[in-house]
Amino acid sequence: MRNIWIAFILIVSFGKFNSQNLSSPTPPMGYMTWNFFGDNITEQDVKTLTEAMVTSGLRDLGYDYIFIDDGWQGGRDAKNNMIADPKKFPSGLKSLTDFVHSKGMKIGIYSDAAPLTCAGYTASLYFEEQDAKSFADWGFDYLKYDYCGAPSDWQTAIARYSKMSEAIKKTGKNIVFGICEWGDREPWLWAKKSGGQLWRTTADVRDKWYSGQKNTKPHELHGHGAGILDILNINGGLDVFAGPGGWNDPDMLVVGLYGKKGPSGDLGGIGCTDTEYQSQMSLWCMMSAPLMITCDVRNMNEITKKILTNKDIIAIDQDVLGIQAKRKIYNDTWQVFVKPLANGDIALAVLNTSNNSKNISLDLNSLGISEKNQAFDVWTKQKIKLKNDFTVSVNSHETKVYRFSK
Repeated sequence: MRNIWIAFILIVSFGKFNSQNLSSPTPPMGYMTWNFFGDNITEQDVKTLTEAMVTSGLRDLGYDYIFIDDGWQGGRDAKNNMIADPKKFPSGLKSLTDFVHSKGMKIGIYSDAAPLTCAGYTASLYFEEQDAKSFADWGFDYLKYDYCGAPSDWQTAIARYSKMSEAIKKTGKNIVFGICEWGDREPWLWAKKSGGQLWRTTADVRDKWYSGQKNTKPHELHGHGAGILDILNINGGLDVFAGPGGWNDPDMLVVGLYGKKGPSGDLGGIGCTDTEYQSQMSLWCMMSAPLMITCDVRNMNEITKKILTNKDIIAIDQDVLGIQAKRKIYNDTWQVFVKPLANGDIALAVLNTSNNSKNISLDLNSLGISEKNQAFDVWTKQKIKLKNDFTVSVNSHETKVYRFSK
């Protein structure tokens, strides 16, 4: 019965795929506060982050959101209206959204489909319409809706997310709705129908390359921490469920965190190498993922900035065709992804998951790459004239990305 119901949902939601008024035609990009600040985010932090996004050039590259995660809440007033913590946000949230908008950026807020959030703050269950109206009146452009403290079944999740989605619609404001139930209930099958423009597909990312455990289901990652490769292994196979207006969300970028203590440092999050950080950026862009920076953009080193500001890899993520790359090769050493682009080019990503540098010779025709005579390396900027075969040398945990064209 469950499979029949899911099939119905797929037919209805994807049948309407091109007819909807898309509020997120390309994956959202911006800064998410959680990994660096945890629940200690303040008004002043948001302002300095916003200014840094502008002065660093990140805003102009498309990172135009500031996402305030858990910890902003100050409870409810006498009329049960949600209020911000007056110590953390003394000027109020309307003043803050006005400031962010004045800098040419958009701003997101956080809540949860239960009485309390993941960090134990006031959440939105039974107050969906009231809270949605507050978010809209304050001027927010995005809502991340978490699922801590909620039942494990998928029927309740669908009902609670649908209720908040309807509440958002009633406000009349275009607010992007991010569903965050960590992939435990296969949201790629129902989240778009329930009003989501993006949906988390796995447990929270930690600042590490790999958990050391072979996981096949999202929920298996909660206990031992999801590294970049763990998340890729799951999200990389969900390409058929993503597209303009509805994105698989493999969670935030850990690029540049370098093992910082806090949420991303839990469960073995000791940090990654710059090669591994660059791989995350490459693979997330190939998968048309939302790009949510979490390092301190006010104090980035040059390597971190180079990774996050690469226009050529960002262009692959933001390509208007909106196709998540298809994984063509998947074994203990290699993962190879192919992504068609709107102008007729094709992007190819080659990841070496082993602990040693290796070469691989690829048959481009078998990968669906034909009638192309040039490859452009998006990281080295080298142009390569194509011959009969395509051999790539890839370092351990490195991802090479090429854009093939005529």
